[in-house]
Amino acid sequence: MQLLSTRFIAGPNIDSYRPVIKAILDIGMYEEIASNAIVGFIPRLSALLPGLKQHACSRGYPGGFIERLRSGTYLAHIFEHVALELQALAGEEYAATFGKTRGAGRPGVYSVVFGCKSGPVGLAAADGAYRLLLAVLAGEEFNVPELIAMLKRVGEDVKMGPSTQAVYNAAKRRGIPILRPDYETNFLILGYGAKQQRVWATITGRTSSVAVDLAGDKFLTNKMLQQNGIPVPYGTVVTSLDQALEAFAAIGPPVVVKPVGGNQGKGVTLNILDQAGLERAFILAARYDEQVLVEEYITGRQYRLCIVNGKLAAGAERIPAHVTGDGVHSIEELVEIANLNPARGRGHSRALTQLELDDTALAVLARQKLLPQSVPNAGKIVYVRDNANLSAGATAADITDKIHPDTVKLVERAVRLIGLDIAGVDVVVPDISQPVTTGFGAIIEVNAAPGIRMHLYPSAGTPRDVGAAIVDYLFPGGADGRIPIVAITGTNGKTTVTRLIAHIFRKAGYKTGMTTSDGIYVNQDCIAAGDTTGPASAAMVLADPTVEAAVLEVARGGIIRGGLGYDFADVGIITNITEDHIGQDGVEDLDDLAYIKSLVIEAVRPGGTVILNADDRRVTALKSRTKAEIVQISTNPDNIAVRRHLGEGGKACFVKNGTIYVANGQTEQAIIDIVDIPLTLGGIAEHNIQNAVIAVAACFSQGISLSVIRQGLKSFNNNPGRLMLIDIGKFRVCVDYAHNPAGCQALVNTLRQLNPGRLVGVIAAPGDRRDDVIISLGRVAGQGFDVIYIKEDHDLRGRRPGETAALLACGATEAGFAPERIITILDERQAVVVALKQAKPGDLIAIFYEKYSVVMDAITTFRSAAQAVSDKQNAEYQELVVAGVRMER
Repeated sequence: MQLLSTRFIAGPNIDSYRPVIKAILDIGMYEEIASNAIVGFIPRLSALLPGLKQHACSRGYPGGFIERLRSGTYLAHIFEHVALELQALAGEEYAATFGKTRGAGRPGVYSVVFGCKSGPVGLAAADGAYRLLLAVLAGEEFNVPELIAMLKRVGEDVKMGPSTQAVYNAAKRRGIPILRPDYETNFLILGYGAKQQRVWATITGRTSSVAVDLAGDKFLTNKMLQQNGIPVPYGTVVTSLDQALEAFAAIGPPVVVKPVGGNQGKGVTLNILDQAGLERAFILAARYDEQVLVEEYITGRQYRLCIVNGKLAAGAERIPAHVTGDGVHSIEELVEIANLNPARGRGHSRALTQLELDDTALAVLARQKLLPQSVPNAGKIVYVRDNANLSAGATAADITDKIHPDTVKLVERAVRLIGLDIAGVDVVVPDISQPVTTGFGAIIEVNAAPGIRMHLYPSAGTPRDVGAAIVDYLFPGGADGRIPIVAITGTNGKTTVTRLIAHIFRKAGYKTGMTTSDGIYVNQDCIAAGDTTGPASAAMVLADPTVEAAVLEVARGGIIRGGLGYDFADVGIITNITEDHIGQDGVEDLDDLAYIKSLVIEAVRPGGTVILNADDRRVTALKSRTKAEIVQISTNPDNIAVRRHLGEGGKACFVKNGTIYVANGQTEQAIIDIVDIPLTLGGIAEHNIQNAVIAVAACFSQGISLSVIRQGLKSFNNNPGRLMLIDIGKFRVCVDYAHNPAGCQALVNTLRQLNPGRLVGVIAAPGDRRDDVIISLGRVAGQGFDVIYIKEDHDLRGRRPGETAALLACGATEAGFAPERIITILDERQAVVVALKQAKPGDLIAIFYEKYSVVMDAITTFRSAAQAVSDKQNAEYQELVVAGVRMER
């Protein structure tokens, strides 16, 4: 048995709309050996994972999976359940129940898909399930607790902090799409394209870096606030112990010592009463910043007020880290007991932070004349910190409704003076219900990137959803952070439709992002070349902050391997379903292909539009797979499916009497005459008529005006590699990506109407297609061309050199094509060059390309050489003419 690959799929996929792990597993010799035939396997597995007894499996009741084991099931299916059980053992927050196992197109190789709530944990569970099963099969020991502990560590390492999680949860409730580019950070992109907002914990894309730096300088902040009438403690900045002692003498005890650029209470010492304490405090603060602030100690209770977009969002009283004596346990034992609370964790991973008896804590205990080994009396509160930062183990109680209105205004003004959009303001005052005034409390600090977990999980009082307040600030008025997304799939026409729709959107004033089989484009700039029709390419477009509308070509391979790179589209399009990719990735027939591509119309948002080609029965059969509004398209005004759909009050777009119409029920509206669309070559390119109709339907559904749609259709002339006609001189060339039988047939039908002397094909087929599909392409070519040059793609996709070419030749001869009119030249460039050199006047040469740049370079070089010869001949002729005139004279 071998685990060939694992992959985390975050977006909608053919197995689930939710995140999954997809594993490819080769069970090898166990393909023919069921679980009940492996001696000792079932009891060993059950002993390691007793929770498997609760798995229902397909039988629908607890114990169903164990029954399957006993009656005989296979390792790939068992792997699925083991991976699910491992996630459940790692914790409820990782537990999932969805799983599916099916063949992957080769004997013994299976695709195993199972749900996950954390991608890294799911991937680790897949690896763990594989290692566990190997051990069970070999009769070896396996340490399940150690594996579960590792899964928990993975989960903790990638878990978002409470502040980030609160923002994430609030955005998710609002239906705002969320991208987390890196599991190692708390950075989130909320929304798509130009509507996105970025957050890093509680720093937003709108947070001023100047304000952050200002808030980070505690002395400068205090000075600025003091100059503007805000009560703050008096202090001075020092860089040496001697200076600190002078400041202490000038200010008088008690004082506070803190690093000027500190955060999270690190290096802060409060209530310093003597010189020895000052020396210790200075040494501690200097570890974090060479500049140290010595300031007066304000007596009172410690509060944190959170300001979002200039308004109070929450307030909490912060109570320094402490333990309560029981008369039995020592302080260090009480700390250990407190840390057993599951709410406490390392850093910011939990609602509370674990207590630590470090140097700072020891100094605080010493001032209380206590040691870690001291046993406090029952009920005695022992503080292990002076400061009340949650990151130092403090607790908090909500006091939002108790804050005096004048204090609220004071704090909001202080934040405006510093310039932060989100801030945490530390206030010390005897009673928060009374106003902060000079001599009666002060603002101690203004903090950028404030932690909000004290407001989310107070130890007492009402939780405050500050995450929602932040999201409401970033997306006011119920905005969802979405841009128009149009997703196009199908067998043929995808790239042309994608380009045409994006062109019309640009005419409407949108900055577009586009994924196609030849690259990713932002507006008309190619930012990544190649076949970019998978989920990663879509995600690139949607993460670009300049993109106002996304038009995404979505290919079968990307759907199977990685699902969709977005959650929902506004428009989902299926152009057609024809013979291609059969025999690949488990696709056995056209119904399988239709099922895969239907994901694009399933993932259309409520209120969105699905556009189906009513001229293709397999496409129309998919209408039950979407809940969105359906617009049917046809190039035939009498299409029965369209007529029935309109009769039921539906919408359609079709061609009648040479004009494209849109219709709603019985109401029709003419859009544009076919002959006015250059893409259709005056109406002879039937497949491009269909592509134009689809584009009209998509753009009309998105509210683009009819005048802009007409303008876009008339001006579209940038469709490289698709029905691209080039005049060489005495003959013409057409470059196209006709790589399947239907595409070849559509191209032949169009080019024949251009009345060429001979129609010459320079053809190829992708090597990963099934033999009968390649032969079918050769057969269509044999029926349509007068001369055929057969080449092969540089990427043979598993075939031997000459194998694909032989299949194409076989198909052509089956169609009655004379073998002597077939020229096989495997190299793409050489085949094109020979075809051009052997062309006759009036020929039209259709070139099916693999590498567009290679073909175009060959054509350009040939045309330049031909032009040079022509220019030379013209020059020689002119010389002869001149010479003849002279002789006559």
